Amino acid sequence: MPALAVDHRSPVNPLDRVEELAEANDWSVERQTSDEVNMMVEASWGSLQLSLNWREDIEGLHLAGCFDFKSPRLRREEVGRLLNMINEQLYLGHFDLWRNDGSVVFRNGLTLAGGAEANDAQCEALITLAIEACERYFPAFQFVIWAGKTAEEAIVSSLLETMGEA
Repeated sequence: MPALAVDHRSPVNPLDRVEELAEANDWSVERQTSDEVNMMVEASWGSLQLSLNWREDIEGLHLAGCFDFKSPRLRREEVGRLLNMINEQLYLGHFDLWRNDGSVVFRNGLTLAGGAEANDAQCEALITLAIEACERYFPAFQFVIWAGKTAEEAIVSSLLETMGEA
């Protein structure tokens, strides 16, 4: 069996593109290190914090996005049930609940194995998907956390699509 050919060139850091995209959209952006970008995006329900990390060793771009709210301990089991229902509906990405502080985080990634370079459309799609998922399900989280609704009640409310304007 022939040995696998390996290209040892360093892949281009996709965070350079992410940073340019953020600046073009007037999003607050901060480059912590060469492999981390943090930004704030104004969404319809408030500010959404996005953190993107590049791991050159696995050639992967990881995105984590969250709103500024925490799930109280007494509601975390129901939030977990809601996360399962939401994740069943998502084609890409998923929501997690951090055990330590109760943060609800949307996570997704882009694999660029083999030295592939991320293009602007891929970076924009990764960010747009996160914003859309967080905006769509934000009310459901609020119904469970603050209104004491069940996961089933909350998911039904988040699936209602409004048409037109009032």
